[in-house]
Amino acid sequence: MPSGRPTGKVVPARSPDEGTLVDRLWNRIGIRVASVGLLAGGLVGGVYLGQGQGAQAREGDGGFVAQSDADEMRLLKERQGQHAAARAYQREAEQEAAAEAASEAKVAAGKARKLEKKAIEKKAAAKAKASGATVPYPGEIPTSCNKYSGNRAIGCALMLDAGFAISQFPCLDKLFTKESGWNHRAVNASSGAYGIPQAYPGSKMSSVGADWRTSPATQIKWGLGYIKGRYSTPCGAWTHSENTGSY
Repeated sequence: MPSGRPTGKVVPARSPDEGTLVDRLWNRIGIRVASVGLLAGGLVGGVYLGQGQGAQAREGDGGFVAQSDADEMRLLKERQGQHAAARAYQREAEQEAAAEAASEAKVAAGKARKLEKKAIEKKAAAKAKASGATVPYPGEIPTSCNKYSGNRAIGCALMLDAGFAISQFPCLDKLFTKESGWNHRAVNASSGAYGIPQAYPGSKMSSVGADWRTSPATQIKWGLGYIKGRYSTPCGAWTHSENTGSY
């Protein structure tokens, strides 16, 4: 029968000092665990932070290298452009120098031909004067005068050189045909007029050349000058000749 006493296991009661000691132990254990956790977290964070900084450093180095390569390429292109410009300038200068030299050589050759031509003319004139032969015409006959020959062709060429139009030549042809028949040795027995233009006296033509007796060109040049001074044109001289019988 129940005796009325409490039954079950009896738990001995702790003293107040014992409970305080246990709580202190648990607190110390918690603090140490927390410290270890913080330390571990700091280490892990440091590792990640170090890795991130390393990656950034590598990225920074890579950017510096790329910029250096770009600068070197730009500098190389600039130097290549400068070299190309210098070569082009040199070629242009050489071409200009060659063209100038060719032009000077052409001018010099032209002067040499003119001097040679004058020397030949003087020699021919001297020879003709000494022998009394006709002095040959040293000039060229233009195509517009090709239908004429002999002293007429010379007259046509010299008339154009004097500044008259080719349309004036028919008048000049009629005038000198009437006066002398274009004979540079023609002499008017009554007056003594001489040559193609029938200058009187014939020595007037020496103002153009000492070979006036034997040179058709000298006589024609004098006649054209006379016509221009008095009648302006060959046709003006021919009109006057028809009206008065002379010019």
